[in-house]
Amino acid sequence: MIDPTFGTFHIVLYCKIHKISMIKMSKRVTIMIDEDLDKKLRLRQAKLIQQEQTSYSYSKVLNESLRKVLK
Repeated sequence: MIDPTFGTFHIVLYCKIHKISMIKMSKRVTIMIDEDLDKKLRLRQAKLIQQEQTSYSYSKVLNESLRKVLK
């Protein structure tokens, strides 16, 4: 039986809160990267930008690369 006090608004609000809680938070850090690694990351970024036909941030490329290695 459906509870009439638990309306559509409550379900939508719950879904939005649930989605927000699943978002990964980023942390701003300063690191030093060797020139050869920076070049490889920028080349990978350029390749992804061409493939996706959209913007692809350096941070996103770096995070994805680290996630692959640090599984």
